[in-house]
Amino acid sequence: MNIKPDVFVLDVDGVMTDGKIYSSTEGKIFKVFGPDDHDGLSLLKPYLNIQFVSGDHRGFEISRKRIVEDMKLPLELVSTIKRIEWIKERWDPGKVIYMGDGIFDHYVFKEVAYSIATTGSDEYAKDKADYVTQRIGSERAVAEASLHILEKFFRPYDPDTLPDEQIKLSGAWTV
Repeated sequence: MNIKPDVFVLDVDGVMTDGKIYSSTEGKIFKVFGPDDHDGLSLLKPYLNIQFVSGDHRGFEISRKRIVEDMKLPLELVSTIKRIEWIKERWDPGKVIYMGDGIFDHYVFKEVAYSIATTGSDEYAKDKADYVTQRIGSERAVAEASLHILEKFFRPYDPDTLPDEQIKLSGAWTV
């Protein structure tokens, strides 16, 4: 593949989270985010802009807290059926990697340079994806995808060498 991607757009629910809706009589109360995904994305930051999208308006503040406040990455509320138009307004789809899991994500997958689905994704998404992770959302699927992107487009991750000290990791450990 001869593309040089410059942005990685990721859906939140079902990709960073398990995609389930946890609610009480007061409404949505929490989401489950998994380990290592932030660190995997940190390894990609020297190569790609990273952008999150969510169509979950009721749980958006939960996602905002994790993605924007904790991870310091951008997040926008974008309808699941308007994602490709939203991408085209901002970037050349031929330079976009998109990771999603939903029933409408296959529309995006058909138009971006490279697409990634989690193993727990909708069948339409998995069928159109360039790569399907072995892991589900909230179980290191984004970390797996990050390592795959490094190997496919940039420089493979070297597990025998600690990451460069300029890479800002999640804070769970520091170099």
